[in-house]
Amino acid sequence: MSSLLRRRKALLSIYSRSNRYANESKPRGLTSAPPIEVGFTESAGRGVFATRRIGAGELIHTDKPIISHPSLSSLDSVCYFCLKNVASNLPFCSDECRQQSKIFYDTEKQADWSRFHEYCRTQGLKYPLLVKRLACTIISGAATPETLDILQPATLSSEMILLMEKEYQLLRSTFEDAGFTDEQIAFLSKKWYIDVLTRIRINSFRIELALGSYEDILLSAAASVEAEAAVGNAIYMLPSFYNHDCDPNAHILWIESVNAKLKALRDIEAGEELRICYIDASMDRDARRTILSEGFGFDCRCARCMSND
Repeated sequence: MSSLLRRRKALLSIYSRSNRYANESKPRGLTSAPPIEVGFTESAGRGVFATRRIGAGELIHTDKPIISHPSLSSLDSVCYFCLKNVASNLPFCSDECRQQSKIFYDTEKQADWSRFHEYCRTQGLKYPLLVKRLACTIISGAATPETLDILQPATLSSEMILLMEKEYQLLRSTFEDAGFTDEQIAFLSKKWYIDVLTRIRINSFRIELALGSYEDILLSAAASVEAEAAVGNAIYMLPSFYNHDCDPNAHILWIESVNAKLKALRDIEAGEELRICYIDASMDRDARRTILSEGFGFDCRCARCMSND
């Protein structure tokens, strides 16, 4: 089988998986399969394209995360599974979330994560928390070490890789101290850790729960909505294939929980690529290009940047 055919089959598998997620629990405003497909662009690799005309403000599709994790500052205020706000220090907002969390939580609670969390807190690290959750899910048998392999990796300098040594050793030693066997954590090599982290770095979404009613937010075609402070981070499959534009035609948002919703910001024609803005679009051109270059590894050449806007 040719490499191109393998890539196309992989994209079809991803699209089918994302459609299944969307159809498992259709929210108000989404009544059929998403009007999109994953394909290849001329300059940015994979991308998401409209299969029909999409109207401004239309809910395009939803997606559930592959992995997510609350920010350390939100551990006592949000559900440990769906990141929905909770009224007390209870770890989960519902029995359903408690049951769904078993794919990682039963493994995670066997270990003492205080040293790992404290190191992440003092160093300002958030992505290692996602690696921790993925590792727990793999140990439980609910995921494989290759779960994120299809996502685009970031390019890391040797200095950045060297800085990961401490967090990797802390992660592995936490499992070892908890009595997990060498066989159970055989996948947890330094190479695997770095490979996963390079994919998480440029595919992770910062979860900011929107404020306002569901109907008001979806009816709005604004590029931004009022939101609370970030409550965590998450990795999604299909949303990770949306390319960036500083003048986007689509927007990702979170209403009440970590489940993502993609809506159209303006009318989108069939065959047109859907793009989101990875950063704060209100920043000036130089600031946007600097953040995209340093944080995402590419020089933005969208129409807005090229016009010096």
